[in-house]
Amino acid sequence: MNCIIVDDEPLAREAIEILVKEIPYLELAGTFNNASSAAWFMDGHTVDLIFLDIQMPGITGMDFAKTISRSTLIIFTTAYSEYALDSYEVDAIDYLIKPVEPERFRKAVDKAFSYHSLLLQEEKENIEPAADNYFFVKSDRKYFKVNFKDILFVEGLKDYVILQLEKQRIITRMNLKAMYELLPKSLFLRVNKSYIVNTTHIEAFDNNDIFIKTYEIAIGSSYRDIFFKDFVTRKRKE
Repeated sequence: MNCIIVDDEPLAREAIEILVKEIPYLELAGTFNNASSAAWFMDGHTVDLIFLDIQMPGITGMDFAKTISRSTLIIFTTAYSEYALDSYEVDAIDYLIKPVEPERFRKAVDKAFSYHSLLLQEEKENIEPAADNYFFVKSDRKYFKVNFKDILFVEGLKDYVILQLEKQRIITRMNLKAMYELLPKSLFLRVNKSYIVNTTHIEAFDNNDIFIKTYEIAIGSSYRDIFFKDFVTRKRKE
């Protein structure tokens, strides 16, 4: 699991980082001293687990947690036990009191790992294995056949994705990262935190936006270089 640490205290970040490095199935993707920096990082990177301090200047850990998708798990770390009840209101996996004991830390991480595995399994059950040019997706208790070429774009919305076809929208429970891994990279490109586009349907673009039919989709700042390298440069060579 990819994880990040968000805490305004340098010593607290270092202590959690040491514990993270002792667990082989955790990969530390970054450490941040405020929620804004962490949110910016998450716009362009997949984060499975956050070790999140509650009391921080600016955006508090609790407020930040309310903006995070269910597919990103949260373990709160704080020196104040009175916040324990509040942590469960935002579906936190666990709540660790500083200084965090190694055994208690591992127990919380094991719990997060088990839940992460369940989420992945739940997503897989909503998709039938893809053929060369189509797959089946579960929506409203039915499986719909979806041809890759017919998808205009895919929109991520919290714990769901919306497959936008020319005359139909299909909504299923899955995170955008899992859907992107399923789609053929020869056709699809992620252009911001919430959108994957079918490049064959791009009718126009500028430095900031992509135009598909009547839809206008922003190019995220952290995805702009990828878009111009992987799509624009490739098209010039064809």
